[in-house]
This record gives sequence, structure tokens and C-alpha cells, in this order.
Amino acid sequence: MSALKEAARSAVDRHADELVALSECLHADPETAWEEHRAAARVPELLDRAGFDVTASYLGLDTAFHASFGSGPTRIALCAEYDALPGLGHACGHNLIAASSVGAALGLAAVADDAGLTVEVYGTPAEEGGGGKIELLDRGAFAGVDLAMMAHPAPVDVAEARPFAVSHSKVAYTGKSAHAAAYPEAGINAADAFTVAQVAIGLLRQQLPASARVHGVVTHAGDAPNAIPERSSGRWYVRAETLAELAELEPRVMRAFEAGALATGCDLEIEPESKPYAEFRADEKALAHYRSNAVALGRAFAPPGQAARMNRASTDMGNVSQVVPAIHPYIGIGSLPATNHQHEFAAYCVGSTAQRALLDAATALAWTGVDRGQPAEEAST
Repeated sequence: MSALKEAARSAVDRHADELVALSECLHADPETAWEEHRAAARVPELLDRAGFDVTASYLGLDTAFHASFGSGPTRIALCAEYDALPGLGHACGHNLIAASSVGAALGLAAVADDAGLTVEVYGTPAEEGGGGKIELLDRGAFAGVDLAMMAHPAPVDVAEARPFAVSHSKVAYTGKSAHAAAYPEAGINAADAFTVAQVAIGLLRQQLPASARVHGVVTHAGDAPNAIPERSSGRWYVRAETLAELAELEPRVMRAFEAGALATGCDLEIEPESKPYAEFRADEKALAHYRSNAVALGRAFAPPGQAARMNRASTDMGNVSQVVPAIHPYIGIGSLPATNHQHEFAAYCVGSTAQRALLDAATALAWTGVDRGQPAEEAST
């Protein structure tokens, strides 16, 4: 192992207790997309104390931040996610993502001068459907970065991310209320519009590619059983292998919602929650470095199969990967049979196994950053 990697690991280990405390604090105080005000203040505190130049409310986004250390020619970016899921808390482990990215940055800061690095941390809000990284990209973030990285908790270790492209839409129908028993003919049922749409989507699935995913929830569909619902609303996702395939598929799904409006006489509103998330484009050289570094730490990658399927989950990190070199490996927390977006998975995102994953992810990412900053002959020592 190179002296630089040993120094980076030592720096991560020195901050281990603080990193675990950060992760557990975020886990105990979940905030959903665009509401992560406490998290956006807590996450960069360690970086600020370590001498990073921290910018809050980065690029005009209240719950984003940027932190920078060093002045080397190679710019390494770590992405910190910290939003939670409505009703599920940190059931996707973003508390571990934030803490491991901070840990990796602290490890790299310890060797930044010798490795020729500028170390940056991007606090990226609203990954869970809000497209925070896309907003940051649109405002100029990540320009000129040589490698962007983060590690995502999963049941098992998987090196390569292969997320679907995805669109997120808010769907709403407006009808007309009436007494359901006395004057049913005077009403226009907005709840029925969703029923028609969901039946149409269910039938459409027979003609969709095997990799496509269409799913959503009705969030409101009436207030009283004796009043015809005049308003219904929901959130719907459409996933495909690529943005190009998504552009072909999404209009077919939207026609199913139009069918609901046509059949019931309701008015239809469809509003995107964010720009579409792109498929992921992994930097193969950095990915190979990460694999080697994770194995050196004693990690073992899972074979393809059901346990490893978290690498197909969509992420706005895919959009970052379309602009700059990037990797998005998955770090296992030993949660099986619990998987992401379950209450049981959230429980696994704290505790001894989660702590080990946090520190291993921070170290493996830091070592991968060292590999990127060094000449190849030095990186192989």
C-alpha cells in the first residue's frame, strides 16, 4: 500500500467517532427532499473544522452546500446525499452516504498536496425524486471536475451502478362534487379517473419492454364516502433503460392518464417534479480502482442476482455521470432479507455493520481519489 493511501486511511480512522455520530444524528432526524435544513448545516461542520472552505446555500439552493480543500490540478468531488423518504426515514441510507463522503473528503484532504488534488464535497439535496443534482448541474456545479464519487448503502456490495432513467410526475384530476346518494348524476368523479388510468397502465404493461417500470401512488382521492370526489392527486414514476427509451415510453403512459380524464369528464394536470434522471455512465478506470481498493479492505462483491439489484435503482447521480467521470458503487450493510425502502432496512443503517460500511466506503473512495491523482506507476505500488 502506498504511503499516501495509508495516510488517507489514518485520517478517516481519526475521524471515525465523529463520522459515526454524524450518520446517527442524521438517521435520528430525517428530513425529506428540499426540507433538509438541519442536515445541510450539520454535514459540513466536520469539513469546516478541518479547514475546508464551506459555502452554504450553494448556487441559490437553500439545502445545498459546497466545500473545498487544496489546490491541486486534479479535482475530486464527493457527493453527500442526506434527504430521507416520506414515512420511511432513512430507509435508503442517505445518512451513511453523507457521512462516508465527508469521511472520504477528510481522508483525501490529508494527502491533497502530495497527491496533487483539490478535494470538493457537494451537498446534494432532494435525490428522492426532486433532482437536486440536476438543479445544481443547471446552475454550473461540477464543471471541470475530474472524478465525482459516492457510495450508496445496499443489502450487499455491488461495484457498478446501472440505474434506470426515470421521470417523476405529479398527476391531478379535477371533477365536481355532489351528494353521492341524492344527486349522483351531478358529480364528476375524480377518483374514478385514477381507476381508469391505473387499469389502462396495467394493460399497457403487456406491451412494454421487460426493463420498463411504471409505478406510483394515489395521494388523495376524496374526503367523505357520501361526497363524490372532486379532486384526486398522485405521484407517478416511469423508468426505462435510457433517456432515449424513456422519451419514447413516457407519452404512452401519459395517454393512460388522458384516458382517465376522457372517460370521466375530469380535467387533467400533469406536472414534472424534476427533470428526468439519466442512466449512469461509469468511469471504467475509476471503477476498477474502487473494486481493487474495496477488496483490499476485505469487502466481497455479490454475484448478480436478486440481492444485488439495488444497482438498478434510479439516481440523479446519473445526470452527473453524463457530464463528468463518475462512479456510484454500493456498499453492503448485511441487511438481508431487508432491502432498501423498507423500515427494516432503515434499522440496519445504524449499528456496528453500518459503521463498518461507512468507514470502508470512506476509505475505498479516498483511495480511489488517490489513484486518480497519482501517476499510474505510483498508484500501483
